[in-house]
Amino acid sequence: MFKIIKKKQLNSAVTLMEIEAPYIAKKAKAGQFIIFRVDEHGERIPLTIADSDAERGTVTIIYQAVGRSTIMLSQMNEGDSILDFVGPLGTATHLDGYKKVCVVGGGVGNAIAYPSAKALFNNGAEVDVIAGFRSKDIVILEDEFKAVCSHLYITTDDGTYGEKGFVTNKLQSLIDAGNQYDLVIAIGPIPMMKFVSKVTEPYGIKTLVSLNPIMIDGTGMCGGCRVTVGGEIKFACVDGPDFDGHQVDYDELMKRNSFYKEREHCDVDTCRMLNAKPE
Repeated sequence: MFKIIKKKQLNSAVTLMEIEAPYIAKKAKAGQFIIFRVDEHGERIPLTIADSDAERGTVTIIYQAVGRSTIMLSQMNEGDSILDFVGPLGTATHLDGYKKVCVVGGGVGNAIAYPSAKALFNNGAEVDVIAGFRSKDIVILEDEFKAVCSHLYITTDDGTYGEKGFVTNKLQSLIDAGNQYDLVIAIGPIPMMKFVSKVTEPYGIKTLVSLNPIMIDGTGMCGGCRVTVGGEIKFACVDGPDFDGHQVDYDELMKRNSFYKEREHCDVDTCRMLNAKPE
């Protein structure tokens, strides 16, 4: 059992948890993930490691309560325990040797972008961060990003905070201003990663994206997380989750991720009914 050490609500839908998992905390690196199962009846769900503390033996996860398992997890509190918490899984992001990097996050994807920005900054790189959100009320990790980057640019679709516009608009303006990036990392909704990659491709800027296909075992055996990259089949759990953003078949990825939408909606409705309080 893995105890919840800390629980913090970052906005109305996004929660931060620190989990007591000393063996994972010792080995975790930016870009890797865990798979959790709330209880013996739960499904296996992957979440990227947002941070870790080897001395305290804790792993931080940040998630949005959108499906049955994440809703169940959000209903747990400090002192409660999760049945399964397995990791670190996946290939760590290769971050050595870069001097100037732009990390682009979209929505809750900023939780995944944060450890990469932190690792790059600690390696001595100049790090620009573009954090995009729909509106001011869902902005997360602003102070945390400020501590691990050279410049932080926040954008909102509706202009209620930071600069109005999309992350792609800001990235283009930074490139136009003469910023010569060795690397761009884009993490967020699939369309966002697709269009960030389209911005960088004409300039030949290496671009990494973190993919989130449907995943079951996390060890490469089930094949559920297959993606097409450069015309070849890859498995996000063992070959990724980071891939060359200019080589990913995003349309196929979006289509595969939508396979179980109807079942997901049913599970969410069931979960809400089971936890509904009688009037």
